[in-house]
Amino acid sequence: MDNNLPYSTKQSLLFSHKVAQLSKALWKSVEKDWQAWIKPYDLNINEHHILVIAYQLEGASISDIAKFGVMHVSTAFNFSKKLEERGYLTFSKRENDKRNTYIYLTDEGKELLLKTLEDYNPSSYSVYSGALPIKDLYGKFPEFSELMSIVRHIYGQDFMTIFEKSLEKFDEEFTDDEGPLKPKKKEAEMS
Repeated sequence: MDNNLPYSTKQSLLFSHKVAQLSKALWKSVEKDWQAWIKPYDLNINEHHILVIAYQLEGASISDIAKFGVMHVSTAFNFSKKLEERGYLTFSKRENDKRNTYIYLTDEGKELLLKTLEDYNPSSYSVYSGALPIKDLYGKFPEFSELMSIVRHIYGQDFMTIFEKSLEKFDEEFTDDEGPLKPKKKEAEMS
C-alpha cells in the first residue's frame, strides 16, 4: 500500500466501482426516459440540454454550454449550430467580448423548449418513480448533498453555482398549479 494514500486501494476501488455502477444504471434510465420525452420534437438529448442551458443562462458562451452541459466544446458547438440551422438559436458576439460566441434562444426555440416542458410527464420518468418511496417515507425527495459535494470537488464551485441558480430560476419562473408546467409570465399576460 502507498503510505501517501489516505485510504486503502481496496476501499478506493470499491467506492469507485459503486459510484460507476450506480451512475451508469441511473444514467441509462435517465437517458431512455429523456429520449422518449423529447422524441416527438425531433431533438436529441444534447440539443434539448443546450436549449435548456441557453434558456437558463440567457446568453451562454459555447464554453459555458460545454461546461454546464458536461460535454466537449466541439459537441456543444456542433449541436448548437444544428439548432441554429433549424431556427432555434442565434449566435452572436458581444461588444465587450469578441473572443467568445454566445448563443441565445430565438422565439421559436423558446416556444419549442416551453412546449417540451409543458409536455413533461413525471409518471413516465423511472428515476422520479423510483424516488417516490423515499418521498413517501420522509416527506421529501433526496437532497443529494453528498453527491453535490463530490461534483463540486470535480467540476468546481462555478459549476455548482450555475446549477443552483438554474434550479432557482426554474422554480421562480414556472408553475404547475393547474396541471401541466407553465411559465408564470404567461399566466400574468393572460389575466
